[in-house]
Amino acid sequence: MYVINFIRGFFMALADSVPGVSGGTIAFILGFYDNFIDSLNSLTSKSSSKEKKKESIIFLFKLGIGWIVGIVLSVIFLSSIFESHIYAISSVFTGFIIFSIPLIIKAEKNNIKDKYANIIFLIIGVIIVIAITYFNPSSANEGINLAMSKLSIGTVIYVFICGMIAISAMVLPGISGSTLLLIFGLYVPIISSIKAVLKLDLQYVPILIVFALGIIIGILTTIKIIKYSLVNYRSQMIYLILGLMVGSIYAVFMGPTTLEAPKAPMNLSTFNFIYFILGGALILGLDRFQDILKKQNK
Repeated sequence: MYVINFIRGFFMALADSVPGVSGGTIAFILGFYDNFIDSLNSLTSKSSSKEKKKESIIFLFKLGIGWIVGIVLSVIFLSSIFESHIYAISSVFTGFIIFSIPLIIKAEKNNIKDKYANIIFLIIGVIIVIAITYFNPSSANEGINLAMSKLSIGTVIYVFICGMIAISAMVLPGISGSTLLLIFGLYVPIISSIKAVLKLDLQYVPILIVFALGIIIGILTTIKIIKYSLVNYRSQMIYLILGLMVGSIYAVFMGPTTLEAPKAPMNLSTFNFIYFILGGALILGLDRFQDILKKQNK
């Protein structure tokens, strides 16, 4: 199972590193999301046994190795092409989202069918993402510089809070944490900072530590809420997740406006259908991979 969990972690990282679907969505598609949440929850729960915590650490370690490899490769690749090919990349992200929605509906059909009153949660999810996107003052973050010499208290607090929010989205299937970073105008600065540190430019280390602390606090404060909600209100949560995904399509289309050098929102003329299909094919390929894993484990 080491190789399988490495691959799972790798694909989660690819999703987490790009706006579109979250790593949680990939975990959902590949069928190990509940195990992933249970493992995170056991590490933060005082009531979990030592044996359970040991199992969780081993499972998350295997995922983590794949995740680290995936995120490093993604950062090296994406930071060099993101701004210059934003519309092609956004088309891929749109494919990720749209092709993932029916897969989640299929996997959770028992929690959706005949519970249509919960569609209000889908609407709430859509409104949340569109409101965050629409009211975000992206112009205030235009050209934000995360080098140590350029940092202010306001920037540090902003990055910390965004880290908390982004990791919550990455863990929860639906909107990607990277999509939120794109909305908040921090996606390119964070990706560029990580790439700079990989090249041993250490002036970006302080802000990445702040971002990492936000991620840790975000996990500690939200994982129990997510776990409780999925166990006790799964139908409502699935509808909310679907709403977040639908709303994130709007966020991805508006993504170019949050770049350091803002561009026009993606429209039908800048949308690339070929890259859209490519994104969808990758999601369907992951779903097929999950079917293969199920057959091997029988």
